[in-house]
Amino acid sequence: MRAESCLVLLACICLLGRASSAAAPAADACVADSARGCATSELPASSPASAHPYATMALLRKVPADSLFVSEPDPSWFGNGPNPSSNPHWTNKNWLKSRFHFSFAEYHDRARSQFGVLRVMNDDLVQPVRGFGTHPHANMEICTYIVSGDLTHQDSMGTRETLGPRGIQFMTAGTGVRHSEFNTDDTHPLRFIQMWMVPRSRNLEPNYGSMVGDRERQHNKWAHLVADVKNTSADTPVKINQDANIWVTELDEGKESTFELREGRQAYILCLEGATTLTAASAASGTSAQEKLVAHDATQAFGAATLTFAATGSEGVHVLMVEMAAAPL
Repeated sequence: MRAESCLVLLACICLLGRASSAAAPAADACVADSARGCATSELPASSPASAHPYATMALLRKVPADSLFVSEPDPSWFGNGPNPSSNPHWTNKNWLKSRFHFSFAEYHDRARSQFGVLRVMNDDLVQPVRGFGTHPHANMEICTYIVSGDLTHQDSMGTRETLGPRGIQFMTAGTGVRHSEFNTDDTHPLRFIQMWMVPRSRNLEPNYGSMVGDRERQHNKWAHLVADVKNTSADTPVKINQDANIWVTELDEGKESTFELREGRQAYILCLEGATTLTAASAASGTSAQEKLVAHDATQAFGAATLTFAATGSEGVHVLMVEMAAAPL
């Protein structure tokens, strides 16, 4: 590496995408990623929505799956052994396949830097007996939703826990925490969605919490999985230090469900599995919009609007939504 590049790397305060286990906890929200290079700098929570191309007055803005950056890093970067030449239990040749919705690690695109307080959304597929070694985080609210498989989490607060499908966990990184994430199963891949949100205040005391998965909780209805810690009426133990919520639903084929996105609110919606037709209707403006989503597609939605999800896939649809205060235009 050239001397100039080294200086840039050392000076860069960047999001920790996949740091090596030897990295020390950073005082900021992120540190340099020695394996994959420097990602984009953290943007303040007040960054205007106009910083990305989707922040307009349109009710819906689709983010197609084929527009996402796909990362398949070398296994040695994170303490994993070589990829096997063949393994009947592996569904991908590389140990990890990540779809980045926003700038992260080696991917840097100013047009996709964040959406309101949602700074990171990574859709990770981890093969059997592989994972991320111990690495640090600070000053981020980190939520992880398990789509399939089992995720084993261990951290410097003394937590060790394995969560299965539909499980949700949060971690307030605050002043600094170290953790690892592994798929310890030797036959089944693990897929999870990891989301980072900018906290309302910095240098909080680190904290961890979770909730086990329950299909009935979200079957043909919306389940409120993550809420603001200030929302004392929310019936979930998973609460973060930000005005943001995570909702999930699983609809059977032919079923519909609605969600009222209030004025001054916005949402980032990810189709996890299956297919749906999403219709947004605004009574105030008399306008409407519609998008068809399949697995890995996303869309941004802006209130006030009634969002109607119709499951069109033969296997139904599995949807995750991050709802938050609208970023100022």
